This record gives sequence, C-alpha cells and structure tokens, in this order.
Amino acid sequence: MDIDRRSVKLLMTYDPVAELRESYFDYLMGEFIPRLERLGLTMCESWHTAYGEYPLRLIAFMAADGSSMEEILTSDAFAALEERFKTYVTNYRRRTVPGQGWFQF
Repeated sequence: MDIDRRSVKLLMTYDPVAELRESYFDYLMGEFIPRLERLGLTMCESWHTAYGEYPLRLIAFMAADGSSMEEILTSDAFAALEERFKTYVTNYRRRTVPGQGWFQF
C-alpha cells in the first residue's frame, strides 16, 4: 500500500529539562499540542519511561496520509513550534512511520 494513502505517525522522543518543568508543561499543553492539532495532526499517544536507558517521553501524532504529514513538517508554523519546543527539552528526536494501531518507538 502506498504510504500517501494511509495514516502516518510522527514519533517524538525527548527528555524534559528538569529546571524548566513548569514552563515546558505550560508550553506543551497550552501551545504546542493545540497548535499542532490546528495544523492537522491528532495526538494519539503519550508515554513516560519508568525504567531503562531511553528518552523519558514519547509523544505521537497522526496525520491522515504522508502528503499531509510532509506538508505540516515542512511548514514555517511547525518549524517555529519545534524550535521553541527544543528550548525545553534535550535528547530530542523525531521520525515518521506508517501508522499502526499499536505502540511504536
């Protein structure tokens, strides 16, 4: 199946900066997630790592198809949101994968 004809998931892993916890949370919940949703992404997962040598957080967003995801990720609006997000986190990584109905890392 062509990736442009099925949902695509954006996986974002990172460690929040402890000293910026309150500012990070305010930005995440008050601006980052709502604005990504207005751009066309739907938040579908949020995970916390309780044990192991992995990033502390994983959040995932879905787009209807690969073309929509590409358009969002290359937009100036996404770039600005992501740059500000990076000021609150370390060990940040993002990638896209074909959407599945189970946990993806």
